[in-house]
Amino acid sequence: MEKVYSPAEIERRLYQRWEAAGYFAPRPAQRGYCIVIPPPNVTGTLHMGHAFQDTIMDALIRQHRMRGDATLWQAGTDHAGIATQMVVERQLNAEGLQRTDLSREDFIARVWAWKEQSSGTIARQMRRLGASVDWSRERFTMDHGLSRAVIEAFVRLHEEGLIYRGKRLVNWDPVLRTALSDLEVLSEQEDGQLWYLRYPLLGGAGHVVVATTRPETLLGDAAVAVNPDDERYRHLIGRRLQLPLAEREIPIIADAYVDPAFGTGCVKITPAHDFNDYAVGLRHHLPLINVFTPDARLNDNAPAALRGLDRFEARQRIVAELQAAGLLERIEPHKLMTPRGDRSGAVIEPYLTDQWYVRSAPLAEPAIAAVESGRVRFWPANWDKTYYQWMHNIQDWCISRQLWWGHRIPAWYDEQGEIYVARDAAAAALMARARHGREVPLRQDEDVLDTWFSSALWPFSTLGWPERTDSLQCFYPTNVLVTGFDIIFFWVARMLMFGLKFMGEVPFAEIYVHGLVLDAEGQKMSKSKGNVIDPLDVIDGIGLEALIAKRTSGLMQPHLAAGIEKATRKQYPRGIDAHGTDALRFTFAALATQSREIRFDLGRVAGYRNFCNKLWNAARFVLQSTEGAAAGGSAPACDPAQLSAPDRWIRSRLGATIATVDAALRDYRFDFAANALYEFTWYEFCDWYLEIVKPGLQRAHDPAAQRAARATLLAVLETLLRALHPLMPFITEEIWQRVAPLAGAAGDSIMLAPWPRAADFPPDTEAEEELRWVMQVVLGIRQIRGEMDISPARRLPLLLQHAGAQDLQRLQRHQALLRHLAGLEDARALERTEPAPIAAAAMVGELTLLVPMAGLIEPAGELLRLDRRLQKIEQELQKARGKLANDDFVRHAPSAVVEQERQRLGEFERTRAGLMRHRDQVRALAQKPA
Repeated sequence: MEKVYSPAEIERRLYQRWEAAGYFAPRPAQRGYCIVIPPPNVTGTLHMGHAFQDTIMDALIRQHRMRGDATLWQAGTDHAGIATQMVVERQLNAEGLQRTDLSREDFIARVWAWKEQSSGTIARQMRRLGASVDWSRERFTMDHGLSRAVIEAFVRLHEEGLIYRGKRLVNWDPVLRTALSDLEVLSEQEDGQLWYLRYPLLGGAGHVVVATTRPETLLGDAAVAVNPDDERYRHLIGRRLQLPLAEREIPIIADAYVDPAFGTGCVKITPAHDFNDYAVGLRHHLPLINVFTPDARLNDNAPAALRGLDRFEARQRIVAELQAAGLLERIEPHKLMTPRGDRSGAVIEPYLTDQWYVRSAPLAEPAIAAVESGRVRFWPANWDKTYYQWMHNIQDWCISRQLWWGHRIPAWYDEQGEIYVARDAAAAALMARARHGREVPLRQDEDVLDTWFSSALWPFSTLGWPERTDSLQCFYPTNVLVTGFDIIFFWVARMLMFGLKFMGEVPFAEIYVHGLVLDAEGQKMSKSKGNVIDPLDVIDGIGLEALIAKRTSGLMQPHLAAGIEKATRKQYPRGIDAHGTDALRFTFAALATQSREIRFDLGRVAGYRNFCNKLWNAARFVLQSTEGAAAGGSAPACDPAQLSAPDRWIRSRLGATIATVDAALRDYRFDFAANALYEFTWYEFCDWYLEIVKPGLQRAHDPAAQRAARATLLAVLETLLRALHPLMPFITEEIWQRVAPLAGAAGDSIMLAPWPRAADFPPDTEAEEELRWVMQVVLGIRQIRGEMDISPARRLPLLLQHAGAQDLQRLQRHQALLRHLAGLEDARALERTEPAPIAAAAMVGELTLLVPMAGLIEPAGELLRLDRRLQKIEQELQKARGKLANDDFVRHAPSAVVEQERQRLGEFERTRAGLMRHRDQVRALAQKPA
């Protein structure tokens, strides 16, 4: 092995080898395991959230591949209608063009060209991240097969009356000029105003005052409403008003919707421009008067002088005219919730238009039941509440979008406006001929489907539906969906509805919901904030100037560039160092808690880069120590009876670690799995076991012990590599190729090797207790060295006070090991009546470790140290007693946890007693005359 771990060369070489060998494709097995990737949008490149999510999915896939399952990680990308169309429109704007300057066909050709570029970039990023997806099955939501599935689903739902076309009020984005679903609208509180307007009563008998936040919609008013129980206005119900600036009369109506405490208690009702007013209008049969064009300008229903004005310019003109006419009473500041499109940022306009809808309630019922019955399970479980909240209040889904990029709605119209929903134009023509008795001209609906319609089919359309393919038979339902909480409504719920509708079965058994990846300060990563980190820059590194250029190019707000550059220079004065894929992946796993927020810190990645180095150096030591030990490529022969206590201990600890990792991955606690593997690798294997066996490997007086140690080194390292592989695929493969032949493991790749079994390394309680005692003694001595600032090179004498019979036996057995690990000169137990010298002390249970301080330190310093230790112990005692005094903790915590806390309390009490005894001795000895 090379002396220095260099991930870049290793990772590219290994991935090419894996892909060329076809290792990512499912292999014949009795049991299938499938994850469908949440398809990234072809809007650019993958971000840190994608990289995090892909790491989690790849870890599951790699583990199940090693378990012998026929594993399929279904790859693909999403056409992302609005988002991708916006990207290409911005490109055209930079060229001085508008979308409408091109034909629809030419514009779509431009989008397809961009799609090829973006999907190629995404594929390169995924390969660099080590994603073991089956590239031979890669799909795109607008490829031929998936487009056929979309049309089939639409036609079937329409035939059953679950898709219909209707004129209703929708969320309208006047910039993109398309309808949006409620989920695509973001509402935030903003500063606004409340205008108090006078509406004259007919007959010249005064006026009513109406409070509104939108005076520009006044021209579409159909009534003024009051609460029927409001005594102030009861006598006016049924009277008529002159609508200001318009040649129309409108009635005063009574409706319980009106809040008498808001404004004046009189509310203008504009059914075509407000969702609540729309409902009031339906109850009172009011006319629907639309006063806006699709780009939110006043239309021909407005007075001629106002036509063509933008809605906000119209607001100013209307308010000015009202003021001039004496109809503006006052203006007050007012905070209001402003709805904006999640893509364009434009203020959403409630707009009356014809759209296509999915009747959602009948589809939601079985999807709710599937979660309630346990057929689908959320991890963490609390996310089902979010799911239920939306599903129990589900509204019909507006699925049409006024875009050019997307699946065009399979509906055709004749000259009379009759609609023919069909699988293709020929089928629609046949339907029209049957109606008219002759061929008639048809035009296809111009709209496209909401992106989430095709995404809802993803788990089975990617496997060949509507055909009954072998892939569907093997892999549907899939096993787990890995997704962020922000698309439970957009995607998860709709996949459940469509999966049950078209397949008769849920699309996945489990849903692992992860948090949102934020920067180190807890801020959402965004281009405008200049805190976006490209995962490939963390892997391969990037210079400062290149990083600044990447962060400031293509900004929607160019004035932010200077601030972003300044912040970047301050945060990354040398750019971003290369860390390698494995370090980034292990960081993601360690951060995969059950929190809603995942704070990404490059410092963590650097720490796990050091972890890779630690593993690499440990493997070099093992290989150097076992050279020539394995003859003919087989593992060194080893009699289990020859295993030393350290050999048995590390094997036992490995088995316990594998069991912990198994349980953690089963419960989707990737953080627990990463922590268990890190602790075992860094501390137990590298820091302890390797240091323990070094002297024995260098001495030839006990060949049997050497064989046992070498066999243990190889067996443990080879197994550990397999356990680490799902999280760190590259470094484990590179080392395994060298270690596996020596350890007697066969196979072409670690990813095809069997997943390690905890049962192969059974618990050895005796060895664990034995080594725990040794380690506590060594740590006690190291603690004394650290606190007393004693050089590690200086050999120390050790005295054992209050040693029991077992302590004496262990001291005898491990005398040489303690000398090596603790840097001891000698070690012995004090006789029962032998006075203790002035010494620094540490506790191991009831055993007191004494390092005589003669010539090293004076008693006053030791007393200060003991006081500090006692103070810390007292704090721990208070915490433990507080927990055990808490009835809720004792009743509800697992019994093992409560018992562990009781044991900790006893340990603290024993430690305190020993320290107090030693303090009394030091005080007494310090007072003795010299």
